[in-house]
Amino acid sequence: MLFRKTTERVERKARHATLSACTAVDGRAPVSEAVKALLRKAFPDHWSFLLGEIALYSLVVLVLTGSYLTLFFEPSMSQRIYDGAYAPLRGLRMSGAYASTLHISFDVRGGLLIRQIHHWGALVFLAALGVHLLRVFFTGAFRRPREGNWVIGVTLFMLSLLEGFGGYSLPDDLLSGTGLRTANTIVLSLPLVGSYLGYFLWGGSFPGHILLSRLYTVHVLFVPGLLIALLGLHLLLVVYLKHTQWPGPGRTNRNAVGQPMFPHFIAKSTGLFMMVFAVLTLLGCLAQINPIWAFGPYRGDQDSTDVQPDWYVGFLEGALRLMPPWETDVAGHTLMWNVLVPAVVLPGLLFLILYAYPFFERWVSGDLAEHHLCDRPRDAPTRTALGVAAAVGYADLLAAGGNDVLASLFQVSVGALTWIFRVGLVLGPIVAFLVTKRICLALQDHERQLLTEGQESGYVVQSVYGGLRETHRPVSTARRYRVLAKEVPAPLPPAPSDAPLLARLRAALSSWYFGDRVELPVTLTERREIEETVRSPVEQRGTPR
Repeated sequence: MLFRKTTERVERKARHATLSACTAVDGRAPVSEAVKALLRKAFPDHWSFLLGEIALYSLVVLVLTGSYLTLFFEPSMSQRIYDGAYAPLRGLRMSGAYASTLHISFDVRGGLLIRQIHHWGALVFLAALGVHLLRVFFTGAFRRPREGNWVIGVTLFMLSLLEGFGGYSLPDDLLSGTGLRTANTIVLSLPLVGSYLGYFLWGGSFPGHILLSRLYTVHVLFVPGLLIALLGLHLLLVVYLKHTQWPGPGRTNRNAVGQPMFPHFIAKSTGLFMMVFAVLTLLGCLAQINPIWAFGPYRGDQDSTDVQPDWYVGFLEGALRLMPPWETDVAGHTLMWNVLVPAVVLPGLLFLILYAYPFFERWVSGDLAEHHLCDRPRDAPTRTALGVAAAVGYADLLAAGGNDVLASLFQVSVGALTWIFRVGLVLGPIVAFLVTKRICLALQDHERQLLTEGQESGYVVQSVYGGLRETHRPVSTARRYRVLAKEVPAPLPPAPSDAPLLARLRAALSSWYFGDRVELPVTLTERREIEETVRSPVEQRGTPR
């Protein structure tokens, strides 16, 4: 009774605070009704939903620190003699971009701290965005009506890769210059248009004289503008479509159970922003990153060892190192398969699959209903196995990008290590798929056993005949509901032998995708409750699927 009274008192205070905020806006804006609805909007509470917010607040930190750095950075390829504060490089010829980066690091008050916060922010932003996409994938949050938001999220990730590579390349040190030389080789590998495109981007033969100024404009203007616009559209769709939520008592496909935006969500989100800013500042203070003064200015006849690109493009480096040296001469033109396949075809295929996946799964399942409840990864074993297999392949390529460092560390041959990674790239995803799918089915079988026999109580009893056995207690109602309340489509019926090839292929894929499952014991009453829980909002409004 006391707990209920305290809860009611807190809820009354929250409603009063929301009404006070709406009243303050009422006489100052013509959109007060929309503001009231927004402030009352419920946001489900779960730690996995914070991944997208971490990416958002990392982007805010990037914008703030990047705006400061633009005041001092000079995107110039013109050569000069360095006479700044860093004594070991005095008297060396270098570009204006590299000299201005040294100036920021050693002469501008707080410049090195802001540079390092900016770089760490970029790494955290891309990591949080990537993990957020994985969360959406593994929980099925990309399904109707959120296919458009998934496409926006993949586009944000692709633009973020370009933005990160652009910022990484601007200082014109030996490390970033080597990365730009690799980028120039990738552009030149494009059939027919490669040489023309490379001449246009670099303003002539590599290293050219205009790329940095163009890259600077793209990095500080074009891509950030697109990121902010797409992020605004993404958040607008999240608000309009309502947030997904995990299954639980009282949570259905037709509601959103959580805390109101004001004051609960805003207070928690503000605290998270402060934490992200604090962690990035701490990293900028204590963890050195990208010490450009140790690499020196870029020169075409020099290269660095024991260095790799940032993690988000490390898989491309690994793919380039694993690809055999295959080339083909056609009509006097050389097709560089050793660059074209790993650096152009592979990432293009990757993003094509990411864009198409929600529509592929909808086509395979034939499921056109709306889904607002998250899937547990174990309840979609094939999807989960595919995601884990892709992650293992990515990890293999990322590790292969540092094969020279690993060879030096473990005292093995670079050639042998390269072959190990080649074999791992083929077998690793296959093994990961099979093991992950088996684990998901085993977890389903364990839950079936729990629902059938009950949960172990820890008590052992002895029968009159001397036998020992452990007693079990029924699974709690909340856990039973969480296990049973899922919406996994059944496989499509087999297509007749005279059906079109596409129909037979769809039926076979559907059987492979959704056929493996463990049926759980459910009563007639529970089945009706589950059907009511997962019933689509479209059906509730009377709109046919």
